[in-house]
This record gives sequence, structure tokens and C-alpha cells, in this order.
Amino acid sequence: MYFIVVKYQVKPENTENFMDHVAEFTQATRAEEGNLWFDWSVSVEDPNEFVLVEAFRDDEAAAAHVNSAHFAAGIESMRPLLVSTPKIVSRKVDGEDWDTMGELVID
Repeated sequence: MYFIVVKYQVKPENTENFMDHVAEFTQATRAEEGNLWFDWSVSVEDPNEFVLVEAFRDDEAAAAHVNSAHFAAGIESMRPLLVSTPKIVSRKVDGEDWDTMGELVID
């Protein structure tokens, strides 16, 4: 699967409504056949930093995502809301879902 984490530094005046701005993009991506998850969070240290954790089934699903019309529209809609270029980690990893953390087992 492709596992991706992106950090978006949002302009303070856009923080409150950022999720509204990305709602259509989020919904369309989650509806993609090869999308495994597409989850937004806000940094606990910086309320203007939004973190997106996403995963796609395989090479084809990842390519379909970045070549989709909603991806292009989502990128363009975010551009004026951001302070800087987002930071990304994108890796192909083994697995198809989240694994259980062996170091912290809860009985």
C-alpha cells in the first residue's frame, strides 16, 4: 500500500474554516475505490498545522488519486489558504491496513 502523511501550515485566518474548504476533496477521495483511509487531524502543538494521514491500496490506486479531477481541484482550492508548501512523507509499505502495536497490548 502507499502510506502518506502530509503537514499543511494553514494561514491563521483560514484555520477555523479549513476543514470546510477541504470537505469536498476529502469526500471524493474517500469514495475512490483504492483509498484505504484519508484522515485529517490538527497538531496538538500548532493549531494552524493540519495533518493528513492517507493510504491507497496499490500503485494504480495512488496514480488514479493524483490524476483525478478532484485532486487537482483540491490542491488549487488549498493553495491560497496555506502559508507554505506542505511537507510530505510518501512510502510504499507492506500491509493492507493498520497493524496492532505489539509494544502496547491492552488486555
